Amino acid sequence: MPFAPAGGTDILARSLAQRMAESTGQQFVVENRAGANALIGTEAVAKAAPDGYTLLMTTNIFTINPWLHSNVPFNVERDFAPITLAGSTPNLLAAHPSIPAQTVKELVALAKARPGQLTIAAAGVGTPSHLAAELLKQTAGIDLLIVHYKGTGASLNDVVGGQVAMSFGTLPSLAPFVKAGRLRALAVSGAQRAASLPAVPTASESLPGFELLTWYGLFAPAGTPHEIIARLHRETVKALASPDVKQRLNAQGFDADGNTPDEFTAIIRRDLARWQKVISEAKIRVE
Repeated sequence: MPFAPAGGTDILARSLAQRMAESTGQQFVVENRAGANALIGTEAVAKAAPDGYTLLMTTNIFTINPWLHSNVPFNVERDFAPITLAGSTPNLLAAHPSIPAQTVKELVALAKARPGQLTIAAAGVGTPSHLAAELLKQTAGIDLLIVHYKGTGASLNDVVGGQVAMSFGTLPSLAPFVKAGRLRALAVSGAQRAASLPAVPTASESLPGFELLTWYGLFAPAGTPHEIIARLHRETVKALASPDVKQRLNAQGFDADGNTPDEFTAIIRRDLARWQKVISEAKIRVE
């Protein structure tokens, strides 16, 4: 896993690892190999032996990185074999209670009255939370000051502490702080309201057409034999469907998906086109 512990990817990876270890009789070890905007851990899997023993659990940072970096040390379409989209979650726009905005409409008005003054946290340049903030800026026509951190945990600490006004992070990461009253939820980014926060409106109710999901996918190195991909797909889907895993993930705000490798490949290609446009318009580049 190319991220630090405690984020949404970590929650999903460890839930799957436990269940798949039980069903296969094999030990699954979640190795957090963070750094360089997920490039370090992702490259390690790209160069691993295609034998089914080294897998990648990542997010849609996978389809963002190719447009951010001039020297990505792998090709996302050539060097990986998609197994399944294991889960997805809407992002949650949440603000510190001190911010005088109860809704997205009020937040947009406040941002237009204070251009460049309202701060929004991101877990690093080019991360999904950063791109969510950029998409919000572009869609609403507002100027927010994006504050970058090295990981989700550090960014959340400052939002909860009030040093930064808001975050547009994953629902599993932010929802506990909303339920504890330490953050105010303004909107979820999915097409429908989230079952875990049914009173929170969708962003599209204020910004028509705005929709954004963070997905979590499982990959093997390219060249992994078809029968191994098929076995890993079956075991992952079975784990996602087990009542305890499903309940745990749903409680955290995940939709446990488990689509086919071909369906997952289509999502990857769609996202590559989408993020190329957003990143180009925002003129984001990481060297």
